[in-house]
Amino acid sequence: MFFSPQMQVAYGINAWQVFTTQVLNPAEGGVSDGRRNPFVTFVLGGPGSGKGTQCTRIVETFGFTHLSAGDLLRNEISSNTENGSMILDTIKEGKIVPSEVTVKLIKKAVEVTENDRFLIDGFPRTEENRIAYERVMGTEPDIVLFFDCPEEEMIKRVLNRNQGRVDDNIDTVKERLKVFSELNLPVIKHYSKKGKLYKIDGTGSEDEIYERVHPVFAALRYSVVLVILLAL
Repeated sequence: MFFSPQMQVAYGINAWQVFTTQVLNPAEGGVSDGRRNPFVTFVLGGPGSGKGTQCTRIVETFGFTHLSAGDLLRNEISSNTENGSMILDTIKEGKIVPSEVTVKLIKKAVEVTENDRFLIDGFPRTEENRIAYERVMGTEPDIVLFFDCPEEEMIKRVLNRNQGRVDDNIDTVKERLKVFSELNLPVIKHYSKKGKLYKIDGTGSEDEIYERVHPVFAALRYSVVLVILLAL
């Protein structure tokens, strides 16, 4: 029986029991049948949508490991490996790092971490990213959080925050949002059709937004307790 994300939140079903399930159709070189299938959440949203801040809150409350695709690429570059040099050269040439390269870094990070719960922040950015992830990992994410925020609010946040890019101005931010909409929204629509999407209203204060995020993961945690009790 299929349960929508809304039903899962309401009744606390079909959640972290997937930790002990196996991948049904792993791709060649992907996650093997012998491994537990980690609970993976994609966290998507435009620049300034607040997803990074909310990831920190989710990690603190529910014990997830936060993986940022950008951080993984930067760490690989700083490692001075052959792969890192290739990534740096690709970026210097103004090209996009191949999706498979990024996915393999995510896969490695998942495999070397003992945790079974992961937030993958800012990935996939495109349909190509999504397809590559599912091919290499041999599975789909369990749920997808999308922080939906008006363009005007995201622009204001990016321009005001200390960690904004040095060259951020209203025109560059608008261009980044345009690129996000063109490339990322098809990914969001795909997972919405599959019943995996949780759309979070990204307006308001940090605490107000977290009040909308918390029930999603609280219901998932409750389901783990429910499964354990049913197994006794």
